[in-house]
Amino acid sequence: MLKKIALASCLFMAAACSTVPITGRRQLSLVSDAEMNTMAATEYQKVLASSRLSTNSTQTAMVRRVGQRIQQAVEMYFRQQNQQAQLDGYAWEFNLIEDKQQNAWCMPGGKVAVYTGILPITQDETGLAVVMGHEIAHAVAKHSSERMSQQMAAQGLGSVASAAVGQTPSATQNVFLQAVGVGSSLGLLKYGRSQESEADHLGLIFMAMAGYNPDDAVAFWQRMESQASSGGTPEFLSTHPSSGTRIADIQRELPQARTFYKGR
Repeated sequence: MLKKIALASCLFMAAACSTVPITGRRQLSLVSDAEMNTMAATEYQKVLASSRLSTNSTQTAMVRRVGQRIQQAVEMYFRQQNQQAQLDGYAWEFNLIEDKQQNAWCMPGGKVAVYTGILPITQDETGLAVVMGHEIAHAVAKHSSERMSQQMAAQGLGSVASAAVGQTPSATQNVFLQAVGVGSSLGLLKYGRSQESEADHLGLIFMAMAGYNPDDAVAFWQRMESQASSGGTPEFLSTHPSSGTRIADIQRELPQARTFYKGR
């Protein structure tokens, strides 16, 4: 009996696997894109309603300009790969939140938030493109869905994932917020190394296609490392752990990213 249960469980997990767009890595996917996008739209509006949007028109315009350029790059890339269906249901939004948090994130469906506290680290538009390209890469690679699926499987919710998400019970809602990296007291989940590498890789390509020099990504991550080593660890690193190998990995990926860079 136990063997049958184990076999059934394995078959269920195998059937619930999907492939990360572009990289081809296999990932667990217990929740549909439509459900993730619907939940993201609801939670994003809650975040905006409970936050203070920046009144700095110059900075707000910059966030939206960078976001829209990267959006266009993502859409172009997926068209070129004949994978535009992966973006079905996206309703892009880019907002700048007035908050000293040194953070930014992108929910499924293209719901982006940047906090004013990270702008001194990004320094300029290109530095902001590094952050937003990286965050949008997490979304289009469906890392939040993967992390949520892993948590639900660990909690024994895998077989009823769709029903649970559809009803949006508080427990499932918290798992979602943990997975997308939103909330200060939820024990946020850290992105795994493979997810971080994918976001770095795709983010470089997206920012380059958007007309931003991918070489500037190295300087941004060096500033982030310096901020962390000085004792003021940015909130961004609570879900995006940095490491000594990250910059070296990015430097190895730059030659490919440069082929997408045409300048502006």
